[in-house]
Amino acid sequence: MRARAEPFGAWVRIDDGTLVGVTQAAARRMGVDGADLWTDRVAAEERTRAAPPLEVHLAVTARCGVGCKGCYLDAKPDGDAPAFEVLEDRLARIAAAGTFTVAFGGGEPLSRPDLGRLAERARAFGLTPVVTTSGIGMTRARARSLAAFAQVNVSYDGEGLDYAAVRGVDGASSAERAMQCLREQGIPFGANVVLTRPTFARLEATVCRVEELGAREAQLLRYKPAGRAKDPTYLAMRLAPDQVDALYATLDRLVRAHRIAIRVDCAMLPLLSGGPVDPELLARFGVLGCEAGRHLAALRVDGRIAPCSFAPASDLDGGEAWDDGARGWRRDPTLEAWRALPGIEPCRSCPLRASCRGGCRVVAQHLSHAFEPDPECPRVRRARLARPGQLGEGSLREDSE
Repeated sequence: MRARAEPFGAWVRIDDGTLVGVTQAAARRMGVDGADLWTDRVAAEERTRAAPPLEVHLAVTARCGVGCKGCYLDAKPDGDAPAFEVLEDRLARIAAAGTFTVAFGGGEPLSRPDLGRLAERARAFGLTPVVTTSGIGMTRARARSLAAFAQVNVSYDGEGLDYAAVRGVDGASSAERAMQCLREQGIPFGANVVLTRPTFARLEATVCRVEELGAREAQLLRYKPAGRAKDPTYLAMRLAPDQVDALYATLDRLVRAHRIAIRVDCAMLPLLSGGPVDPELLARFGVLGCEAGRHLAALRVDGRIAPCSFAPASDLDGGEAWDDGARGWRRDPTLEAWRALPGIEPCRSCPLRASCRGGCRVVAQHLSHAFEPDPECPRVRRARLARPGQLGEGSLREDSE
């Protein structure tokens, strides 16, 4: 068990897949000592602090030769790949901050021969390592070398032409072969599926295929305007308004029809707001919207901290972020701006505000050039159509295309 005391009690990881928040009384019974954090005076001061992230996305390379058209990093064949010792030091600092999960990304992580060793070092520091890969370069031997990972997620946006429609390259067969290798070697794996306008209608077929291949979950990701996707093609690739409106019912049907677990990323929560979402249930089970700069951080290949993998980096060096009681992490102006909730309507009075947190900041900045409410949220879209010019007219024009 790995635990981190907080003013409310503690975060506790009891296995590779379960992280729960518990009260002070429950934490005490589990042997957690909250010390000064649990005193009334200190707790009142600490309750509003920016605690260190629960999960850090660690870029282990910026190298990839595939050239996917929507790559959020704009990875290249000659991209930077930090030395093993550099990444080992970053893992040690991440663990010392009290983080629970480290998600390895890139670039293409499989381009590193030492990827399995990095996962082993993460384990040694008390972290739970996971990784996302295109699957290109996966062999049975490489799959065996990844045994220290709690889970390997393979990017898979659909069979054949669907995959190519999203990424601009035909990598479906490589992804399927990678999943087969992982299954043969007994390595837990899931599939990352990016939802886009051209492929949304065949989402169920995609889920069926990864379930057939042995994936234990399908992680559904929102298409985001970052890296190579931060251009006019984003408007044609993002989900259409009618697809967003159908999203809740689609996910409900998938969950009921399949044994495979269905997960959504934090950017997806605002798109579900058009359905019968229960705010109290979301809060109880920790289903959250934008966690950039709060429970989530990204560490770039150059060592700088970013609020999330899709966000621009701050000037804060990762080596300094966690020192002195995580002082840099708490006070960095870039991170503070990403943490703030939109204070305007329709977010201000929305019952989902505490969980959704205004939606995806990356999307909002791309479409409105500000931290406004997520323009693709159904509630925001309806409010702006009802009151054009009063709630961000620039976003309204783009959202109506």
